[in-house]
Amino acid sequence: MVAVYGTPAAGPPLSQGLTSMMDAVGAHSGAVYLLSEEEPVLEMAVMAGLPRAFAAPWERVGLSAPLPVAEAVRDRRLVWVGGEEEMARRFPRIAVVLPYPFALAALPVATPSTVYGAVFVTWPGGHPAELSEEERRQLTGGCRRLATRLERADTVNATGTERDVLGVRTGTAPEAARLVARLPYGLCSLDLHGRVDFANTAAARLLGVPVARLTGTRLWASVPWLDDPGYEERYRAALIGQIPTSFVALKPPSEWLSFRLYPGTDGLSVRIGRARAVAESPPDRDTSDRPQLVTLSQALSLSGALTETVSVEDVVRLVAREIAPAVGSQALALLGSQAGRLHVLGQYGYPDPVTVDRWDGVPLTDRTPGTHALATGLPAFFDSRRRLEHLYPERDSTPDGFAAWAYLPLIASGRPVGACVLAYAEPHEFSTHERAVLTSLAGLIAQALDRALLYDAKNRLAHGLQAALLPHSLPELPGLRATARYLPATRGMEIGGDFYDLVPSKPRAAAVIGDVQGHNVTAAGLMGQLRTAVRAYTAVGQEPGEVMRGTNRLLLELGSELFASCLYLRLDPARGRAVMARAGHPPPLLRRPDGRVRVLDLAGGPLLGIDAGASYPTTEVVLAPGSVLALYTDGLVETPGVDIEEGVAAVAGRLAEHGGRGLEEVADTLVGRYAAAEDRLDDVALLLLRVDEV
Repeated sequence: MVAVYGTPAAGPPLSQGLTSMMDAVGAHSGAVYLLSEEEPVLEMAVMAGLPRAFAAPWERVGLSAPLPVAEAVRDRRLVWVGGEEEMARRFPRIAVVLPYPFALAALPVATPSTVYGAVFVTWPGGHPAELSEEERRQLTGGCRRLATRLERADTVNATGTERDVLGVRTGTAPEAARLVARLPYGLCSLDLHGRVDFANTAAARLLGVPVARLTGTRLWASVPWLDDPGYEERYRAALIGQIPTSFVALKPPSEWLSFRLYPGTDGLSVRIGRARAVAESPPDRDTSDRPQLVTLSQALSLSGALTETVSVEDVVRLVAREIAPAVGSQALALLGSQAGRLHVLGQYGYPDPVTVDRWDGVPLTDRTPGTHALATGLPAFFDSRRRLEHLYPERDSTPDGFAAWAYLPLIASGRPVGACVLAYAEPHEFSTHERAVLTSLAGLIAQALDRALLYDAKNRLAHGLQAALLPHSLPELPGLRATARYLPATRGMEIGGDFYDLVPSKPRAAAVIGDVQGHNVTAAGLMGQLRTAVRAYTAVGQEPGEVMRGTNRLLLELGSELFASCLYLRLDPARGRAVMARAGHPPPLLRRPDGRVRVLDLAGGPLLGIDAGASYPTTEVVLAPGSVLALYTDGLVETPGVDIEEGVAAVAGRLAEHGGRGLEEVADTLVGRYAAAEDRLDDVALLLLRVDEV
């Protein structure tokens, strides 16, 4: 069972439980997430030790996201990341935004029957690479106690909003202030948000800003020439890694100053002094209207996430779950064009989906905000319904329930690939800064959508090709019943070279199963050629060994660098016999009427496409009435780390146990585990033949 625990608003147990865990294990920051009641999303309820801005890209985390807290909830276990390198390897979306030395542990907050959310805590880079047993015990115990408290609070509905927890600063004693004021070099103190709460006279003189103007402001806000993401990044690095760091900066017009940052759990001490001249100065940067650093962090995180999308559906899902909430939008639609008409690629958040579906098929020549964004490549922002309907009066007849909109063209490689519509529940004034951020995000979405559209087009083509090459149905043969299953690999283009066929030739029918190397259009095309060749050789009456030799020669003559395995049978159910030839293919399984299964380890030759002079001996097998013959490809029996003989034995065991049932049910049982798997490394083909009982 998965519980929902309201919105990010949380009750008193959260900060108490979190800070107790942090104190027990010496962590310097952490957060508690709760499951949303609206969707499978973890929402940050409280953070401690560092400002929430440091984790802004992950305030909302989908349960399927490749992030530690989501993995902890999915797997119901502690997730440990021991350092910077491991973070980059396992969770690159975090490492891109926070490339600093720190360790992290994430745990589910759950009772035996209910998951309430998750917790993460972090340590500076000096933490050992492994989590100690005592730390593990303290964290798991703390999460268990927190889950129990949440269960009780949920029962009595006794939860409320709680503020984030930051370090408590004790202020500056008068004598200490006088001591620091007399020092010849600049000293100032920053809180966890980067605000100056003390600066001596030397610091003010070096920075060129009076102490009164410095106090209470962020250093990079009150000193314009420090307003550079690179300098602010050093502040973040020092706080997260808890390691002293330094940088030099050019005070216009030509004075270089050095800054040394000494971090603590409640802020930073900064020493400022004159630096030696630096040979090259950094390029001048326009600091007007620049996004804040957290926006840049979010952009980095979202950019990393978009590179992981594959299909158009993936892009729509990611924009809906991560980008729209980050910019305050409540609904979105992704639009494309097809044959001169608008095409709705996906939507999210609209109370009535029909409202968006009406746009599908609208000619691009019609005057609508969506077609305008696609045709001109120019964004359009409407801060109210009145403004939208003033420019597009026809929209008043199709209200969508929202009050403000951003229509963003998606431009990739200089051409429009679609448009993104963001809708807001309340009137929304789009500042110059926000328009720039939305336009930049649209560029990231466009690149992902362009790739996804190409992938989907290739995928449709490939699946259409494979569907055309595989038999749509199996013929009915006297004395024999047959059924087949095919499952594509989930890697690559989700197609492959596995094939099967049942040929109703005279005087005896034939069955074939094979596997061409690869999971792409080339493999599927070659598979079709081999299947056609086998049918042709069968039609002219060639024996199994000669069919194999001819197919082998054909594959070599085609000049392909691919090879294939194959198993070919001539069937004579009236006599209860089958003659088989094998080319490097897994052995078939024969279930006898008494339920025993035999692995038919037939004599055979090498894979097709390797040796032009190869021969393929044949073997005759008895097929008693009621027998079931199972032909399959290696995808059914191969599992990473498991010997193939064990895989064959496992399939044989399932065939022995269930082979007496209806043939369709037997086929579903044999491929059931693979059909349900989200990740198949290889495609799977299965052909079952049952000899009718007299």
